[in-house]
Amino acid sequence: MTNSIQKHILDNGLTILTKEIHYVPLVSHWIWYRIGSRNEIAGKTGISHWVEHMQFKGTSKYPINILDQAISRDGGFWNALTSLDWTTYLVTLPAEKIDIALDLEADRMINSLFDPKETELERTVVISEREGNENEPLFKLNESINQAAFQTHPYRNQVIGNLQDLKSIARDDLYGHYRSNYSPDHAVIALVGDFETERIIERLNQLYCNVPFSGDTTFTPPVEEPVQTSQTIEMQGPGEAIYLQLTFPSPRANENDFFALMVLDSLLTGPSSLAMFGGGSISNKTSRLYQRLVEKDLAVSVSGSLQATIDPYLYDILVILPTDKTIDATIKAIDEEILKLQNIPIDEEEIQRAIKQAKALFAYGSENITNQAFWLGYASMFADYSWFDAYLPNLEQVHAKNLLRCAQRYLNSNRRLIGIYRSKNQGK
Repeated sequence: MTNSIQKHILDNGLTILTKEIHYVPLVSHWIWYRIGSRNEIAGKTGISHWVEHMQFKGTSKYPINILDQAISRDGGFWNALTSLDWTTYLVTLPAEKIDIALDLEADRMINSLFDPKETELERTVVISEREGNENEPLFKLNESINQAAFQTHPYRNQVIGNLQDLKSIARDDLYGHYRSNYSPDHAVIALVGDFETERIIERLNQLYCNVPFSGDTTFTPPVEEPVQTSQTIEMQGPGEAIYLQLTFPSPRANENDFFALMVLDSLLTGPSSLAMFGGGSISNKTSRLYQRLVEKDLAVSVSGSLQATIDPYLYDILVILPTDKTIDATIKAIDEEILKLQNIPIDEEEIQRAIKQAKALFAYGSENITNQAFWLGYASMFADYSWFDAYLPNLEQVHAKNLLRCAQRYLNSNRRLIGIYRSKNQGK
């Protein structure tokens, strides 16, 4: 019995991370593949997300819909996510039923059918999803900003892909993407819960030992520093509010500056969590921009977004304003708060409060079985699982000089995109 993280690598390159927790009879199983929209080429955007959908369309052993019924009947749940750098599949089940998840994931790593009829049905689904997103102001704003932020790097594309590509991608394109990237050497299994590590490793070895590795077949783009010049992007559409997004370059997750920018975000917009399945929330009313914008009636809400990525990405500040407010006054107020961060050393008490808030969110997002398994695999996609262990110490090492330097480097108005989405009816 152990609460420590153990790492095993099979002969075919499959990495297995385990953590035993015996106080509740559950096991959460995540399998992560190092394939996301970052690895897609022009003309094939959205293919990773579409392949994720096809993984629920069945194998010969597990026909479509059969397993979903079995997992629900046994009190479990499953899901999948595709992101910039990775695709992941999760199942959380009662401990005595975990072999269902182990066997399923081993089977669909190599035996998914990609039935042509199901492929076409799913084309309709992903196109409908894309068209639904186009009705959302924030999706349209984010897509335009990302395309302005990156010239060639695939981070410029939305994970769901471009509409024209979704119309032209063929079944053989999807199957080829699957066969090239779904293999043991591209995968990490993260298991947390009520099991014995020795037995679970033995079972996984039985399931995967004959699955061959594929080698270095994944497209890896050259690194591109985003947002080289300042630019303003304006658009109009349906809605009852003004959306203002300020976008700055951000560092890789596997850099010390990432943790300093997390603290800066907490100071500016309030703490936010990287966890994806719950984990509580903390009010942002102590943040500088909330007090400057919301309490001064310049905006109705303010939030920040920082993602952990392999390559340098983007940090966003999002503000929602009523249609009768002046955008210029809001931008001026944000600029003044950022200038303070760049020129005035931050009080230690304020830094410690921001760090404590970030640490509290991390704790809330690590308390259940599913999220603990999430963190192990998630960290392995852009660093390794030790990033998870070092998360709190890295936050605690952030100091005033580091914050001053990072504010000057990353929150630079000369490398900033401003996105403005107005209601078509504004002014009428």
